Amino acid sequence: MSASGRNDARAAVMARMREALQSGRDGEAKETVRARLAASAPTLVPARADLDPEARIQLFIDQAKAVQADVERIERFADLPETIADYFRRHNLPMRLVKATDDRLDQADWNGGLLEVRAGPPEADDPVGLSAAFAGIAETGTLMLASDTDHPTTLAFLPETAVIAVPSDRIARAYEDALHAFRQAGQPLPRSINLVTGPSRSGDIEQTLQLGAHGPKRLLVVLVDEASGDAPIADIKASAGHQ
Repeated sequence: MSASGRNDARAAVMARMREALQSGRDGEAKETVRARLAASAPTLVPARADLDPEARIQLFIDQAKAVQADVERIERFADLPETIADYFRRHNLPMRLVKATDDRLDQADWNGGLLEVRAGPPEADDPVGLSAAFAGIAETGTLMLASDTDHPTTLAFLPETAVIAVPSDRIARAYEDALHAFRQAGQPLPRSINLVTGPSRSGDIEQTLQLGAHGPKRLLVVLVDEASGDAPIADIKASAGHQ
């Protein structure tokens, strides 16, 4: 093919691409996309998670413990320091942690006890990271963490022990409800949304379960019964379908 022929073919391909792209910019196409995003199709939710709020919390606790997470339940965020210090003593952990900058966590008096506490991203030698979850998912005992400047992703992954607080009224039935609640909250899309189910583990080495393979080897979930200040997830459901 001559140079002029190649140029003619290239021009024809580019012209078709421009035409296709232009056709996708008309108002009708844009409105179709907006409507599809605003009204996502209902999905099936496991019937085992379609429970009253207290039974759903218990299912979350049972499922979290089944994947080697430790779970404590307290009345107020102000009780966090004492609860965490007791956990550290039982597991012979150093009385030192780095925490997220979070209004709920800051309801506690971190200066009046035995714990050495600082806020911010963790360093490599920090033994414990404390963060707050956006929601818990009863279906699998999973925590939903949304990253931002005040809640670095590394808090839940870099230290050997992760402590994650979640309000009891933010326990959703299933993944779909938690994601639907995040959209309803109107928060900007974060860099990452992490779903954490138990401590890090792997069975790749001789088919033997190893905790802490590529993240924390110990996870403490602290359920807090004090109202979170956000809409209870019990009232937010993405679908009525069951399977």
